[in-house]
Amino acid sequence: MLGLIGKKVGMTQVFDEKGKLTPVTVIKIEGNVVVAERTEDKNGYKATVLGTGEMKASRATKPYAGQFNGDALKTLMEFRDYDKEVQVGDVLGVDLFNDVRFVDVTGTSKGKGYQGGMKRHGFGGGRATHGSKFHRDLGGTAMSSTPSRTFKGKKMAGHMGFERVTVQNLRVVRVDENLQVLMVKGAIPGPAASVVVVKKAVKK
Repeated sequence: MLGLIGKKVGMTQVFDEKGKLTPVTVIKIEGNVVVAERTEDKNGYKATVLGTGEMKASRATKPYAGQFNGDALKTLMEFRDYDKEVQVGDVLGVDLFNDVRFVDVTGTSKGKGYQGGMKRHGFGGGRATHGSKFHRDLGGTAMSSTPSRTFKGKKMAGHMGFERVTVQNLRVVRVDENLQVLMVKGAIPGPAASVVVVKKAVKK
């Protein structure tokens, strides 16, 4: 699986030759260093470990820093069955996606704290008339005598957001090797400056 670790910059728009506007998300790909190779003989599976982002030496514990030949890197990610032949120490850039037309982007969605049923699950709520006392309430959650309990997984109020989300089949609009940025059509999860994983689309 071909992939890189990037950082979400934000959204903008680009125009093609015909003047058509396309909303895009800009993803900055800082140098991805090949930290290690997992092999069938030693680890039981095949994978490539990539790292990126500067890290203060004082913040790296000895076991963590021991993985690296040089300075410790802030973000580490494992990619199973990497499509490209690489060696430990190689630095990969955005040019890896030159021939890729569609990508899957994984990130952590924005956290929205504790929310009610209407915001969290899109419930309709009750009547907004005076005296109804059922405006944004959740409503009934279970039967009375049988089974006399609320089933697990019932949609209720609770923590919303801050989840691992993958958006699939985003079209690659532009690959800029000078700026080391990737522009994909549409939105991706997470706030600006959050870490995302960009992979070659599995369904295209």
